[in-house]
Amino acid sequence: MVEAAVGQHVMLSGAALGTAAALCLPLGILASRRSWGRTAIATVNALRVIPSLAVLAFVLPWLGLGFASALVALVVLALPPVLVNTDVAYRGVDANVVDAARAMGLTPAQVLWRVETPLALPVVLAGLRVAAVEVVASATLATLIGAGGLGDLIETGLQLNEPGELLVGSIAAAVLALTAAAVFGGCERLAAAGR
Repeated sequence: MVEAAVGQHVMLSGAALGTAAALCLPLGILASRRSWGRTAIATVNALRVIPSLAVLAFVLPWLGLGFASALVALVVLALPPVLVNTDVAYRGVDANVVDAARAMGLTPAQVLWRVETPLALPVVLAGLRVAAVEVVASATLATLIGAGGLGDLIETGLQLNEPGELLVGSIAAAVLALTAAAVFGGCERLAAAGR
């Protein structure tokens, strides 16, 4: 039962983080280069004030109970840190370095991938780390709409007054969140050292 709950939790969290990254990494790069970027960042950043339970309640009539509704709520939770950090990371790249790369004859795509991305990567990874921890921790709420995960163990422990089950679910969720933080933190340090 624990292995299945951990598997569901990891799958849901990974899908949410992957979807948020797929949406926000390109959008963050684009926003850092456009005048409308600040407006887009402010709009997405405003999503931080919406509780995950409110998002769940909003999407339930359309997506029903289960994985899809939980995924949408967790993606909404993950969007702001990924987008904000990506925008900040690419805006923060030294303009002199970019100008030097262009003067050397690099194409815009080469400047983006060979110069800007390696310099921006540590800050981008910091945003992914924050999003990963928030998503893994909040994915326990997925049990409220039948999406499974470690929240099932926590809920069962509460309902049946089983402290052991409650502790297993809580500790497993905490370990997953700490593991995600450690993995992305390690990647951040490697990216910073490689600059």
